[in-house]
Amino acid sequence: MYSFKNDYSEGAHPNILNKLIETNLVQQAGYGEDDYSTEAKNILKQKLNNDDAKIYFVSGGTQTNFIVIAALLRPHEAVISADTGHIFTNEAGAIESSGHKIIPIPTKDGKIKTEEIANILKEYNSPNTVKPKLVYISNATELGTIYSKNELSALFEFCKSNNLYLFMDGARLGNALTAYDNDLTFSDIAALTNVFYIGGTKNGALLGEAIVFNTSELATDFDYMVKQKGALLSKGRVLGIQFLELFKDDLYFSLAKRANDLCMKIINAAKEQGYSFLAETSTNQAFPILPNKLIEKLMQRYSFYIWEEIDTNFSAVRLITSWATDEDKVDEFIRDLKSLSL
Repeated sequence: MYSFKNDYSEGAHPNILNKLIETNLVQQAGYGEDDYSTEAKNILKQKLNNDDAKIYFVSGGTQTNFIVIAALLRPHEAVISADTGHIFTNEAGAIESSGHKIIPIPTKDGKIKTEEIANILKEYNSPNTVKPKLVYISNATELGTIYSKNELSALFEFCKSNNLYLFMDGARLGNALTAYDNDLTFSDIAALTNVFYIGGTKNGALLGEAIVFNTSELATDFDYMVKQKGALLSKGRVLGIQFLELFKDDLYFSLAKRANDLCMKIINAAKEQGYSFLAETSTNQAFPILPNKLIEKLMQRYSFYIWEEIDTNFSAVRLITSWATDEDKVDEFIRDLKSLSL
């Protein structure tokens, strides 16, 4: 039984494990003040072309979303998100537990548009309602789609004009930036958001995300929030070393591209068989719509999620490839997809 359920089934890239072993007995300062974390942050600032950025390493995505949103919003302020957004669907009410309402926007491709945000602002426009203050997006989205430079630019300009923060969930940012049809650069993300994070957990790290505030002013006292919410690791070196290894030679992007390329093999094979998709994707997530009888046969050999029931005969499934996915298993899945479809 081979898993296509997620992109964190494996441990970490060997470069990271080797560096952790190599530095294991080197004494360092705690709480993220170690040399490795400092060097990793400097490398990220250079690659983002933003010396003013403030960077914080934490352990997980839900933790990141919770702390960032709690830090930026006043008690009466709310978040706008696609209804597919991770904070709305898969975080057990973490954002709401901090006292902030999530206002969802229905979407079929995981992305939101300026006119949809404008409609929310018209609806929530008095002290009788919560006040929308932050727009949350994911890139790549939870449906594997990506934002173009024009789309992100439009969102950022709209948010600036309407005094809103734009926060990008980058759990799969590497996959977005290495997609064949992507036109955004790493430094574009820094220029076209207020805050975003770089996901390590789903792209070769044991664990870890890098929160990036694109202006130091916006990050005022954020270190206090990180500590208060239990996210400040005494052994911060564990996170710093991972991001240092991922970014010093752009390993981060080569791993993401590999995952994308393997997923595209599956997507192209499914298209050749005539299957349609829940969403058109170019990253490491595929959502083919398959006959339920075929799904039953495939699930005897592979694990993956049934994502959405289309009708009594068909369902959309989610298949994810990772930096460490076995290409032979991808080819085997493709052979089975073809043979079992007969």
